[in-house]
Amino acid sequence: MQLDGYVQAICEDLARVAAVGDESTARAAELLAGALESSLGRRLQEALTEAALELSSQLERGSVEVRIAGGEPELVYVDDATPAPADGVDEAFSARITLRLPESLKSRLDAAASADGVSVNTWLVQAVSRMLEPRPPVGSTRYRLTGYGRN
Repeated sequence: MQLDGYVQAICEDLARVAAVGDESTARAAELLAGALESSLGRRLQEALTEAALELSSQLERGSVEVRIAGGEPELVYVDDATPAPADGVDEAFSARITLRLPESLKSRLDAAASADGVSVNTWLVQAVSRMLEPRPPVGSTRYRLTGYGRN
């Protein structure tokens, strides 16, 4: 999703509104538009993030994430289902590892697991499982959400 077009359209709208004034008003609007460009892009990304969170809350499983690819955001559906083992039988949690973390990261991990209502171990197993799943090739539209919303 290219935000530059939206930012440019807002800047053009500002210029059209300022055109009803004198030359100094038009110049002030031009300077304001230039100063606001990065802020507008950031605000649009925040709006996309809120939209992704709202969509995620309406899904039975999975979630919608905003990912930045090539400097542009895209909405991506992520299936949170933990894959079943290949033999169809649940693997027992028998492997053990020792993981050393900075205290600040451990605190964030505890908070994330608590927010999901699972143990830290379960949260880590799910996160590692998701990260190791095969991903569609770059440019694939397999889970991309596109379209327009209406009020």
